[in-house]
Amino acid sequence: MGEFTFELNDDQREVRDWLHGFAADVMRPAAAEWDEREETPWPIIQEAAKLGIYSLDFYAQQFFDPTGLGVPMTMEELFWGDAGIALSIVGTGLAAVGVLANGTEEQIGTWVPQMYGDANDVKVAAFCSSEPDAGSDVAAMRTRAVYDEAKDEWVLNGTKTWATNGGIANVHVVVAVVDPELGSKGHASFIVPPNTPGLSQGQKFQKHGIRASHTAEVVLEDVRVPGSCLLGGKDKLDERLARAREKAKAGGGERVKNAAMATFEASRPAVGAMAVGTARAAYEVALDYAKTRVQFGRPIIENQGVAFQLADMATQIDAARLLVWRASWMATAGKPFTNAEGSMSKLYASEVAKSVTAQAIQILGGNGYTREYPVERMHRDAAIYTIFEGTSEIQRMVISRALAK
Repeated sequence: MGEFTFELNDDQREVRDWLHGFAADVMRPAAAEWDEREETPWPIIQEAAKLGIYSLDFYAQQFFDPTGLGVPMTMEELFWGDAGIALSIVGTGLAAVGVLANGTEEQIGTWVPQMYGDANDVKVAAFCSSEPDAGSDVAAMRTRAVYDEAKDEWVLNGTKTWATNGGIANVHVVVAVVDPELGSKGHASFIVPPNTPGLSQGQKFQKHGIRASHTAEVVLEDVRVPGSCLLGGKDKLDERLARAREKAKAGGGERVKNAAMATFEASRPAVGAMAVGTARAAYEVALDYAKTRVQFGRPIIENQGVAFQLADMATQIDAARLLVWRASWMATAGKPFTNAEGSMSKLYASEVAKSVTAQAIQILGGNGYTREYPVERMHRDAAIYTIFEGTSEIQRMVISRALAK
């Protein structure tokens, strides 16, 4: 594990420039069209797969980057390109992380490649955790998984919501309750293989932003999956549940992490990096506009009211990136988030994305409010960062609890 550094090495810079080129040349020209269509941009995912950007190998390389900066750097560049298309490209990663975090080596080797498919036949995957009555409150989850011992199968019933790629995915990773008495500690994650009977897409959501990314309900009606589809295996689950029951009897004790929360904790700084990418994109448009837009005989950047706004925007974006990089480095270095540094990075970066994109519209004036300029779309896209993967309110709760310990 190297020392913490703000300098990207040559390899990282090369990857960043390569991603930036893809974002600028392939994603940006298509962004408005797919936002209007509100459909999964399959041709662009395929293009990304051909280049090796949409692949398990590429994400594994970034995930295991010893500095911890591979993932945030990747997210920032792709989301600088366009948030909706980028989410279509990286959405599979959340399901893959769910398997990597909780699965056996055999499960990882079997299922993760099927999540991506190949350049000629691209696939996507979905991570299904939220429910209509259980978003932030994971303990309220109702989707049940019951073990059928005679057949060594799990039977899943329930409805999931807000699932990125839900219903169109090749592989679904579903979090379900196996022991309702244990609350969030009684959850487990399951793989639902392609074409499993009983799994269907419910409502597809029409969203304010990130419209190129498919978000839908996933309905599970007597979905039977083999015992081998329980992530981590039955022995490990039984052991974990027994430990949780002992603790419950003894009145608490050390917290047993549930599968969904392990996935979200690992992904919070990555979401922060997405927000930084969107904020940076809007700031760059505003800066360029302020330098070239002439009013009252001079560029508007020469007005202190505009110049100071841009100074604040640049400062906030840098501060957000530093928090994201610190959290990413800490996670890779195995340092505990004692002050909830992962949540800090996600909270601050997502709030910055909302405010910076709003300021960008203001700097562009009437033009900023039209679809002719991209800041209107970036502002709509930015609204999601303070909501998904734990709302800003939930992040503040996590941070304040860490501080109160």
